[in-house]
Amino acid sequence: MSTTLKDKKVAILVANEGIEQVELTEPRRALEDAGATVELLAPETGEAQAFNHLDKADAFPVDKAVGDADASDYDALMLPGGVANPDNLRTHPEAVEFVRAFFKDHKPVAAICHAPWTLIEAGVLDGRTVTSWPSLQTDLRNAGATWVDEEVVVDQGLVTSRNPDDLPAFNAKMIEEIAEGAHAGQTA
Repeated sequence: MSTTLKDKKVAILVANEGIEQVELTEPRRALEDAGATVELLAPETGEAQAFNHLDKADAFPVDKAVGDADASDYDALMLPGGVANPDNLRTHPEAVEFVRAFFKDHKPVAAICHAPWTLIEAGVLDGRTVTSWPSLQTDLRNAGATWVDEEVVVDQGLVTSRNPDDLPAFNAKMIEEIAEGAHAGQTA
């Protein structure tokens, strides 16, 4: 195990259903292998149901309801994708405010695939360069972001990737940005 992220605490925020499993498990494993303490947050306690595309996969225990969490207790935020996951998550005001708090505090945020929908709802993408699943590009541009079709994009502590094929690059940049800590340009 690496100690790159020793003493770092990372929140992974998901809806209680609809997470793309590999976009949760692979980044989580990478964070833990780098030495981070990771907590899974969701709107409700209990379990978060993951999917392999449209097929039900594993359920994961939720460590804490996002409404009971304080962003100041975490060093970074990771947002997995899955079509239903961020679409559901952005309907929960406490989740949106939790996301926004990381930008206000200049902390690293990593979002993959459809996860930038939650960032749109948080109003934190104006002037930022991001990537995502291709179907989100119009939504992201309408939110003021510059969308590019690249494996991984880093913009002042914000790490984004397109899909599960990008996970190796995404995980590497996510760990790098979290290790660097706060970024002045990471702001709401």
